[in-house]
Amino acid sequence: MQHVHAFGDDALGDLDAVGLADAIRTGRISRSEAVEAAIARTEAVDPVLNGLAYAAFRQAREVAEGKAGTRGFFAGVPTFLKDNVDIAGQPTMHGTDAWTPWNATSDSEFTELFLATGLAPVGKTQLSEFGFSASAEHPRLGPVRNPWNTDYSAGASSSGSGAFVAAGVVPIAHANDGGGSIRIPAACNGLVGLKPTRGRLPLDAMLRRMPVAIVANGVVTRSVRDTAAFYREAERVWRNPKLAPIGDVAGPGKQRLRIAVLTRSVQRECSPQVRELTLKSAGLLEELGHRVEYVDQPPVPASFVDDFVLYWGFLALAQVRAGRRVFGATFDRSRLDSLTLGLERHSARNMHRLPLAIMRLRRIRRRTAKFFGTYDVVLTPTLADETPRIGYLAPTDYRQVIDRLIDWVSFTPLQNVTGEPAISLPLAQSADGMPVGMMFSADFGQEALLLQLGYELEEARPWARIDA
Repeated sequence: MQHVHAFGDDALGDLDAVGLADAIRTGRISRSEAVEAAIARTEAVDPVLNGLAYAAFRQAREVAEGKAGTRGFFAGVPTFLKDNVDIAGQPTMHGTDAWTPWNATSDSEFTELFLATGLAPVGKTQLSEFGFSASAEHPRLGPVRNPWNTDYSAGASSSGSGAFVAAGVVPIAHANDGGGSIRIPAACNGLVGLKPTRGRLPLDAMLRRMPVAIVANGVVTRSVRDTAAFYREAERVWRNPKLAPIGDVAGPGKQRLRIAVLTRSVQRECSPQVRELTLKSAGLLEELGHRVEYVDQPPVPASFVDDFVLYWGFLALAQVRAGRRVFGATFDRSRLDSLTLGLERHSARNMHRLPLAIMRLRRIRRRTAKFFGTYDVVLTPTLADETPRIGYLAPTDYRQVIDRLIDWVSFTPLQNVTGEPAISLPLAQSADGMPVGMMFSADFGQEALLLQLGYELEEARPWARIDA
């Protein structure tokens, strides 16, 4: 076991993003000092964690020195963008090495919003190939390791962001989520990870055109207030008029909630230890005065798993078949990992089933909307089992890894299909000291409710600290 973090007595200290923004704004530290500390911390832990996809140190220094000025609430706070969104002048490799890198010519729509909040990227973080796996263990790029114990996975697909925020390299980083990829690394690394309502934050045009728009952008943080502040500031830059605003959520809510507790996904009961920790979290909710009810089954049809895997495979097929057109003449499908290629084959063989699968996935929102007519919030574990060791989810044998992924990631994909918000909170730890996330989901547009509940739980049971 190796416990890795970068917290120290430099300019970043142990400040969260809100605290760091205040320190910069009041002149206690400079932007340059914050960026230099983040660079030094990156260089200290990345040889072990392997979370860095691209170092943008020069660009970050120019921003900090005022050569490319930035404004916004988070002005000067160092961060990372995940390496599946474009930032002008930097390559976007999507967690693979299957083509020769080339620099993006412009920022993506989300990147524009992200930078407008004042956040200052010092680089891009690693992910699993195209975000298809819940663990980043690329056969040539190497695994992204968990700072709580480097023998274990950092989760995925936003693995590098999760590992770096947990290790104290930066207080906040971009993540996105097409099947749990904000919430899974949050759970594995002891962080707060909110997947917002569909349409809450902008997406690239290709993602908006998906038959089921499962992807959402967001962030991973070490505190609820950082997540709340990011959405407040993002909303000041760009807001979807079809959704009620989240607003400035600054503390716990007074409303006592009707909370359903589920320890069984559509296909399995979670592990005994995870079940016990989930029930302990439910007990805390009862102590706080919420009305808790235990529910046997989620409102999801038995076809859900097969339909989601087929749709996931369709996304892989689209990436592989369009590879040379999208990524250039150097694209080499033989360099893709076995999970990507296995998903592509699965989709190609079952393409005749896809239209009906998409129709069934779209209809699930009717079931969950009815469920939220009875309950305000649903509590489940974020993941069905404890965080696995490096190698368990390595993309070597497709059949083995897909079965293991389906088994582990059995709670998070539902909200990607329905579009509802869900947040993973680091409420628990396993017997061996690893973080275990608890997931709270709510009805469409109810992020403020989840953030208020997060504040309350953080006050009642403060998160474990990696540097304690």
